Amino acid sequence: MSGRLQAFQEFRQKMNEKILSRENLPIKRFFALDSQAYQDGALPAKTKELLGLVASMVLRCDDCISYHLIQCAKLGVTDEEFFETFNVALVVGGSILIPHLRRAVEMFEEIREAQHRGGPL
Repeated sequence: MSGRLQAFQEFRQKMNEKILSRENLPIKRFFALDSQAYQDGALPAKTKELLGLVASMVLRCDDCISYHLIQCAKLGVTDEEFFETFNVALVVGGSILIPHLRRAVEMFEEIREAQHRGGPL
């Protein structure tokens, strides 16, 4: 792992540990709810993560986009599925998403490189 992918993963883990160590029950419950929402159910986890990716793009949250890109890659989303998902986000969100799409594709490329090397995501 290198670049933005590694920096994102390290920062996310470090800060999640700090936040969850505060023993704030409502925050812990929200984190748990968020994790549970993406588990297999009537919709498979892969579909839910793609939905999360579209929502994150439309809301223009680069951290959330990165997170969902990683989760989608772990669940086997193909390149074609990613780019169809990016298209849905652009149609829903409009041209203001183009800078976020650029950063998403950059992160997507880092993820694919990491997968190609056999490294962890």
